[in-house]
Amino acid sequence: MIPALVACSGLAWTQQTGLDLDDRIVNPLTADPGKIVVLVFLRRDCPVSSRYAPVIQQISKQFSDRATFWLVYPDKSDSPQAIRKYLQDYRYHLPALRDPDHELVKLGRAQITPEVAVFDRAHQLIYDGRIDDWYVDLSRARPAPTTHELSDAVRAALAGKTVAISEVRGVGCYISDLE
Repeated sequence: MIPALVACSGLAWTQQTGLDLDDRIVNPLTADPGKIVVLVFLRRDCPVSSRYAPVIQQISKQFSDRATFWLVYPDKSDSPQAIRKYLQDYRYHLPALRDPDHELVKLGRAQITPEVAVFDRAHQLIYDGRIDDWYVDLSRARPAPTTHELSDAVRAALAGKTVAISEVRGVGCYISDLE
């Protein structure tokens, strides 16, 4: 764990870090100043996480000029090599972080994969939870989602507005070893 207390716009907030695939410490909230930050929590062994790969890539591409998306792998047993293979298999072109100490999981309040955490330009968490309502439960998906919480949260952050619903738990695989 590598938390550090930092002053941000007169407010104190905990700066959390993950490890990139070369084992360098990275703080995704400060890596690209002035942009909205989205943490996408995934597990390689979660079929729901894997099915969301095209959706995540589409949304990240849509907002790429105004938001930075990070894939976060909280499974302590994931090696950089295994994550690189997963990124290649699912054709991801987003930066990936390992979060073995669950610092980013705690910061983003993630419980399940896939879930997201959206931070505004001031690094305040404005939304945590599911990407959309595509999955009803682990074994049943709708033909298409009827709500789009991630896109809505990014739009709200870009507009400087609050999100109507700031937390909606996802459907998928639990992040193990949460305290």
